[in-house]
Amino acid sequence: MAEIVFRGFAERAGLADYVTSSSSGTGDWHVGERADARTLEALHRRGYDGEHHRARQFALEDFDRNDLIVALDRSHERILSSWARTTDDTDKLALLLSFDAAAEGVLDVPDPYYAGPKMFDEVLDMIESASRALFRQLEPAVRPSSG
Repeated sequence: MAEIVFRGFAERAGLADYVTSSSSGTGDWHVGERADARTLEALHRRGYDGEHHRARQFALEDFDRNDLIVALDRSHERILSSWARTTDDTDKLALLLSFDAAAEGVLDVPDPYYAGPKMFDEVLDMIESASRALFRQLEPAVRPSSG
């Protein structure tokens, strides 16, 4: 969800050529699979297209390819931190909800997999709010100068 939402913000702002986002898991159990149907349905209801998304596993090279690595919960952040090779790698890690003042101290995006469809919409609400806040922070740095 988060990759698709963030990419949507970049596209709507006309910055898709300047901002890339990719999603990866810390485990390999879903590599190559589509997103859960309930995720795709929640995204579709909000105007996002997640049909082409396929799961992949985080690779150490991702530290080199990315300026920022956003984890959705503290367990993933801990795993990524343990994989970090340098302090530069560690410094790239952040929790998505840490960018959103409206999250009011909540740091973990819950995994809706074992919940009902309503939870997918609630998680999407959280991701949209935090992604919007993150995008507002990043946008001035990536917007090309007009001069």
